[in-house]
Amino acid sequence: MAFNAIFGWLLKKRNHQIDLFKKHPVEVQMEWFERLVEQGRSTVFGQHYQLDGIQSYEDYKQRVPLHTYEEIKSWIDRAVNGETSVLWPGETRWFAKSSGTTSDRSKYIPVTKDSLEDCHYKGGKDLLAINYKLYPTTKLYNGKHLVVGGSADYHQVRPDSYTGDLSAIIMKNLPWWAEIKRTPSKEIALMSNWEEKIDKLAISTMNEDVTSMSGVPSWTLVLLNRILELKQKESILDVWPNLELFMHGGVSFEPYRKEFERIIPSSSMHYLESYNASEGFFAIQDHQDGDLLLMLDYGIFFEFIPMEAFDGIDSKVCVGLAEVELDKNYAVVISTNGGLWRYIIGDTVKFTSLYPFRVKVTGRTKHFINTFGEEMVIENADEAIAFACKQSDSEIRDYTACPIYMENAAQGGHEWLIEFSTPPQDMEHFVEALDQKLREVNSDYDAKRTNNLSLNVPIVHQAKQGCFDRWLKQKGKLGGQHKVPRLSNNRVIFEDIMALEEGMMFDK
Repeated sequence: MAFNAIFGWLLKKRNHQIDLFKKHPVEVQMEWFERLVEQGRSTVFGQHYQLDGIQSYEDYKQRVPLHTYEEIKSWIDRAVNGETSVLWPGETRWFAKSSGTTSDRSKYIPVTKDSLEDCHYKGGKDLLAINYKLYPTTKLYNGKHLVVGGSADYHQVRPDSYTGDLSAIIMKNLPWWAEIKRTPSKEIALMSNWEEKIDKLAISTMNEDVTSMSGVPSWTLVLLNRILELKQKESILDVWPNLELFMHGGVSFEPYRKEFERIIPSSSMHYLESYNASEGFFAIQDHQDGDLLLMLDYGIFFEFIPMEAFDGIDSKVCVGLAEVELDKNYAVVISTNGGLWRYIIGDTVKFTSLYPFRVKVTGRTKHFINTFGEEMVIENADEAIAFACKQSDSEIRDYTACPIYMENAAQGGHEWLIEFSTPPQDMEHFVEALDQKLREVNSDYDAKRTNNLSLNVPIVHQAKQGCFDRWLKQKGKLGGQHKVPRLSNNRVIFEDIMALEEGMMFDK
């Protein structure tokens, strides 16, 4: 009890700092810009791009080009091989293994001591700090925190230096305040075999006093349902009566909200969303049912490319925080204390507030459907899926969608493959609701659907249970933060999964 009170007092102090950058966001960002440039001047990268001559943000844009992983990879390789002060001062010992589900080639994102402590761990602490501010009577730290995610699939590249899943890097270096309240054991938390891991997680935690959880919604639901099965209970509150908080990220929570509320039927259960990746911790939900507060003092300097002007590293327009506008899609660019410089992370966001700066993650620069000018992003699809589920009393586990090309004078359209945890009684009603909501939230889609101008009614297939997991496992990406691309502007991924889906019909 005393520990909970002391920890709460410490977190209140952090909330004062958060309030400060909310009041002076641009000033805080420019302070970090100057600190990053100052640190970068002593690096090989900084000398190459003459960071010592940079006096302003405009200078920075002129001297340092935009980068994707391909452009910065040669610099990262030098750090992996042991060269010091390549992208960030000193030796970089850890590299987070990150890759899209469509590629076998892994990316190795540098994780420095500064980025681990002042970004990744700070984000975890701030989730708790914000929770304390929203719910002052919380008793989270009286119980255990369940972590769902990560794997120990890493390899050493030199003494005390290794590459691996970000979760493995974080877990191997956890500060004392996180380690003493975490469950399960590291051995189980970092297992790579997810089918075996779910059972081990369930058995090892179902008799603990779990007060909070963190993880991807889909995998967390799998775990919770397995615990209910083992304990022969209907509600998780019968297993963990003091459960208060689920901190989630990775995918939109909306398609899963109803199922969580069903198995955790309590008005005292709270949900906080975070936006983070191997490259850094970016934003946290700081009020109930709200969008995400951009965290401006984590050693990250943000830039934004308007999506209508986006052309990868050749984009001509890139703006700082002071110049962004509401309700406009932007590609995110970051410079970090992990040694990434003007790095295009591949995510798109939309600002829903400018004081303070709050964002909504709208998708990926490569994950969208725009074959017919409909400009459909993941935000549209998630909202439509959630609406269709509500209208048809159904629940989904996962989905993917792609275009149907115009051939032989036939109209085009969108084709969906959806794995339901609770299928709709009337699939036609589900499709109507899906199409209706897409037309409401996306005027370009609506224009193309009017009189079937370019787009016909969506075609929806119901996937067999486990289809998406099997596809991810086939790609070596089952579990953790890995997920199926929800939207693709071609049919490659969709047809690959459909071929596996059809093959499952012949399984015993």
